[in-house]
Amino acid sequence: MAQPAIDALVFDVLGTLVDEPAGIRAGIRAFDPSLDESEVERLLSLWQRHVETEQRRILDGTRRYLASDALDHEAARLVADAAGAGDPAAVTALALAGRRLPPWPDTVAGLALLAQRFPLIGLSNASRTALLGLNAHAGLRWHQALSAEDARTYKPDPAVYQLAVAVSGVPPERLLMVAAHAWDLRAAQALGLRTAYVARPVGDPPASSDRFDLYADGLAGLAEQLGATTATAVSA
Repeated sequence: MAQPAIDALVFDVLGTLVDEPAGIRAGIRAFDPSLDESEVERLLSLWQRHVETEQRRILDGTRRYLASDALDHEAARLVADAAGAGDPAAVTALALAGRRLPPWPDTVAGLALLAQRFPLIGLSNASRTALLGLNAHAGLRWHQALSAEDARTYKPDPAVYQLAVAVSGVPPERLLMVAAHAWDLRAAQALGLRTAYVARPVGDPPASSDRFDLYADGLAGLAEQLGATTATAVSA
């Protein structure tokens, strides 16, 4: 029996469409130009670990919800303390590095190509305000951009993916979740969305047990596969 056609694409943003580590790394370098590259990498890891840990605590219910802006500011303060600098204005500027993330080379053209065939929905753990700045900085094209802030939780909580289902007005199986993170796709898959893995250097590769609908090396490859299959159906 043919699978249902795809009515809209839902995109993860951080890591999938923009190079998050590169943007934060650039912010750390600007914060303290005297740092050598090993120190920059150490501070980047400190930032990433903090955000990941605190999002996990929020998901576990051991910490009340805070939007990504607040977590980024906490991470920036940790980085500043570790670097031995404490100017509040500089810390605030560093915290905004999460909104200045460069797109991957194929992102802008790939989104424009896919937008000719499908409504595009961004679905990000970034806050509403951060997502606005991030989209503008990276030149991302959306028909709708949704923040996990609207669900007051973070992916992979099912409530975040439900935002895209509600906005699209179609059943989950008619949405294709696109991400470079296998954990993200597994959570969307559990809610009934179709899934497409796009390889990125900073992503979470699929495990041998994962069975996603599509696999692509980039957005051009994804567009080619969708163009070849969506005239009838997307094959599993």
